[in-house]
Amino acid sequence: MTFQNFDSPADRTFAKRHLPLLRTELTRQELDGFIIPHDDEYQNEYVPAYADRLMWVSGFTGSAGAAIVLADRAVIFVDGRYTLQVRAQTDGDFFAFADLVNTPVAQWLSANVGKDARIGFDPMLHSVDGAKRLRAAAEKANIKLVSVDENPVDAAWRDQPARPKSPVVPHPLEFAGISSEEKRASLASSLQELDADAFLMTAPASIAWTFNIRGQDVIRTPLTLARALINADGAATLFVDTDKLDGNVRAALGEGVRIESEEALLAALSAHGDAKKTIAIDPAQTPAKFADILKRAGARIHECADPSVLPRAIKNAAEIKGARDAHLRDGAALTQFLHWLDEEGPSGGVDEIAATQKLEALRAESSLLRDLSFDTISGAGPNGAIVHYRVTQDTNRLLKIGELFLVDSGAQYVDGTTDVTRTVPIGAPSEEMRDRFTRVLKGHIAIATARFPEGATGSQLDTLARMALWQAGLDYDHGTGHGVGSYLGVHEGPQGISKAARAAALKPGMIISNEPGYYKTDAYGIRIENLVLATPPTSLPGGDRPMLGFETLTLAPISLALVVPSLLTQQERAWLNAYHQRVRNALSALVPEATRDWLAAATRAI
Repeated sequence: MTFQNFDSPADRTFAKRHLPLLRTELTRQELDGFIIPHDDEYQNEYVPAYADRLMWVSGFTGSAGAAIVLADRAVIFVDGRYTLQVRAQTDGDFFAFADLVNTPVAQWLSANVGKDARIGFDPMLHSVDGAKRLRAAAEKANIKLVSVDENPVDAAWRDQPARPKSPVVPHPLEFAGISSEEKRASLASSLQELDADAFLMTAPASIAWTFNIRGQDVIRTPLTLARALINADGAATLFVDTDKLDGNVRAALGEGVRIESEEALLAALSAHGDAKKTIAIDPAQTPAKFADILKRAGARIHECADPSVLPRAIKNAAEIKGARDAHLRDGAALTQFLHWLDEEGPSGGVDEIAATQKLEALRAESSLLRDLSFDTISGAGPNGAIVHYRVTQDTNRLLKIGELFLVDSGAQYVDGTTDVTRTVPIGAPSEEMRDRFTRVLKGHIAIATARFPEGATGSQLDTLARMALWQAGLDYDHGTGHGVGSYLGVHEGPQGISKAARAAALKPGMIISNEPGYYKTDAYGIRIENLVLATPPTSLPGGDRPMLGFETLTLAPISLALVVPSLLTQQERAWLNAYHQRVRNALSALVPEATRDWLAAATRAI
C-alpha cells in the first residue's frame, strides 16, 4: 500500500473547459460574478475532493487561495508560497493573478467591480469574519453581495465526487492523554465564564481533539467531518454522518455525548434561537450561514476564540511523549533514506518519484504509521524553488549532478505528527549554494537556540531566522514556523513564527516548526526544517526573569557538504556538533549497520 500517487488531479485546460460552464450557471442564477475560496464548509486546509472547487475552476492545486469569476474576466489570488505554482497550473489566458496578502479578495472587489453588480458567495464557505469583510467591501463599493443557497460551482460541476464516508475511530487514551469527558468539562467551565449556554464547534480538528476520535475524511489529516454543540454542563451533541459510527465508537464517546445526523444541526440551531439561548461561536471558523440562522431565530451570539484551540496546541505529557517517540522512529527512516540517496542519487537513475516512494516505504515499516502528514515535496534542481511543489508524472525530474535536492516530508503516526525538510547536494555543490545553505542554517540555529520571555510571540522571533539572509540581500516568502498537532493537522494554530503579527503567545508544550529557507527561481531551493517543542521558563545565569526555549524534536543529519564552517560562529558550530552527536546517539541502534557507518560520517564534528 502506498499513500501518495503522482497523477495530477487538474491541468491547465480546466480554466478553458470549466469557466464557460460556471458562467452559464451564474447567468441562470442572475449573478454578475462569484467568489470561490479554497476553503470548504469546515475551513479545512486540505479539502476533500468534492470540495476542491478552486482547483476545478482554475487547475490550481495549492492549499490556500481564492478566485473571483465575472462574466468577462477572472482573477485568482495566492500568497508567496504559490507564486510559481499558480502560473504553472493556471492558464493566464483565462485568469489574472493577484497577491492574496497585498490585494485581498475584499479589496479587489472594491476596486474592480462596478456599482450594483450582483456578486454571489456561498455562506457555508466563508467564516463569519470573512463574510463581514466581504459585506463591508461590497457596501463601500455599492456592490450587491448575494448569499446563495445553491453553490453555482457545484451546479456546474458535472462529475463532482461524493462526500467522504470514512469510519470514525477512537483515539486511545494512552496517546490522547486526557479523556474526552475531562476535556468537555474544561470547555464547559470556559462557557460558564462567558455566561454562554453552548459552544458551536465547527472545526473538525477541534472535534477530533475534544471527543478523542479520528477519521480519514480529509487527505493527510486524520479528521472526520462533523460539528458539535458543547453545553455549559459538559454534555454534548455530535452532529455526524451516523453511518460512520459503530458500536465501539459510540461506547467510547460515552453517555455524555448525544449522536445526531449532521443534517439535524440546522434545526438544532433554530431551536436554540427559539429558546433565546446564548451560543458562543468562533467567528474565524464558523460558517456565516450558521450565524445567520442563529440570529434569525433569536439566539444571542457570543463571539470568542474556539476554547479548544489553545489546550489542543499545548501538548500534555502523553502527547509530548508520543511526539518524541514518533520523531525517533521517523528520524531512523529518514536517515536510512538520506544514506540511500547519498549512494544512489549521483547515479543519474533516481528521479523525484523514486525518491518519494523510497522514503514512504521506509516509513511504512512502522506499524504505527497511518498516513503521510502531507504530500511529499520532492524537488530536484529548479523544482526545489517551488515552495509547495508536488511531483506528478508530468513534472517528474531526475536528480542531476551539480544540483540540489529538497525533500520536505512528514508522517501521521498514531502517537504523533512529523514534518521535516532536508536539502542535499547531488555531487559537488557550487559555492553559492553552500553560502546560501549556511545562511539558512544560521537562521535555523538562531531559532533553535532562542530564549524568550513569557508572552513573546512568533513574530518577535522571526527576524532571528532571516538576519543572515537579510545581510546578504536575501529573504524567503513564507513563514518561519507553524504549529503542529498531535496525530492531527501538520499545520495547527494559534502559534506560528512569521513576519505577520500573531496574537498567540508561545507557551510551554507547543510544537512548532523551525524552517527558514532560500529559493532561487529556476535554479534551486533550500530549506532546513526541524520541529521544536517550547519548554518551560527557566532562570538564566545573571538574569532577572525566567526564559522559555525550544527542544528540537526532529532527529536527522543536516548535510555537512553544504556547510561553510567559516561562516558559522563558534556557538553555531557548537550547536551543530551537539545536535549531530545527539542524532548519532539516538539513531545508531535503530538503523542497519551500513547506515550506522554512514551516519557516523554524516554527523562528524566540524
